[in-house]
Amino acid sequence: MSLSVIPIKVEKKNPGFDLYSSLISSLNGLVLQDGDVIVISSKYAASSENRLVELRGVRPSPDASGLSESHQLDPKFAEIILRESDKVFGGVTGFVLTSADGVLAPNAGIDKSNVKKGTVILYPDEPYHTAEQIKRKIFLDFGIHVGIILADSRLMPARAGTTGVAISCAGLEPIHDIRGQKDLDGNPLRVTLKATADNLASIANHQMGEGAESTPIAVVRNSGARLTMRKIRQDEMAIPSDQCVYIRGFTK
Repeated sequence: MSLSVIPIKVEKKNPGFDLYSSLISSLNGLVLQDGDVIVISSKYAASSENRLVELRGVRPSPDASGLSESHQLDPKFAEIILRESDKVFGGVTGFVLTSADGVLAPNAGIDKSNVKKGTVILYPDEPYHTAEQIKRKIFLDFGIHVGIILADSRLMPARAGTTGVAISCAGLEPIHDIRGQKDLDGNPLRVTLKATADNLASIANHQMGEGAESTPIAVVRNSGARLTMRKIRQDEMAIPSDQCVYIRGFTK
C-alpha cells in the first residue's frame, strides 16, 4: 500500500478548547487504523491550551529592550522571545534566531498569524506530554496504536519557503538509525540518521493549511514508521548547538 495523507478540516474554535475531543469529532467518519500517524499543528495544540499572549500586557525587561534595539523589534515582542527561548544565537532585522524546545527557530517559534491583532501564540507548554496523552487516549478509546506528531513549519537554511518540523511526538520512533548499513556501492554509512518524525511532519505540512484552510490536522497512512509504546524524550530529536554544523559553521 502506498503512503497517503488525509487532511482533516476543523471548525474554528475559541482558545482553551479540548484538543482530543476536537480531534475525534473532526474525523467525520474517518476510521483510524493501526499504524496511522496523526500530525497536529503545534499552534492548534497551543490554542487549545490558551497559550496566547496579548502584547499590551507585557513589560519589557532591560535585556528585551536591548534585543529590540539591535534587531528592530517591538520591545514587548522581544520580551516574549526571551521568555520562550532556551538560547539566543543572533539574528537580523525583525528576526532573532533562537533555540526553543530543542528546535532552532526564528523568534522562538512565536507566531502572529491566525490570532487577533496584538496577540501572539506560543508553542504548547509541554508538547511531549500532550502528544503522549493523545496517543494513550486513542488506544484506550479505540484499541489501536497510532503515532502522534505536533508539527510546526520552519525555514531551512538557504532555501525558499517552509517545511515541517516535529515539535514533539509520541507512539513512533522519531529517528531511524541506519549507521552501519551499506550504500549502493557497498560503502558503510557512518553518520546517517533518518529524521522520521520531521520527515512525516513535512509530508503532512504539504497538505495542511498555513492560512485560512482550517486543516490543522492530517492523518498519514501507510508511512512505514515504527510504532512504540515507550515515551519519547526531547533529546532524541535534538542535538546540542555545538554539534550543529550550521551553528558551528556560522559562528566560526
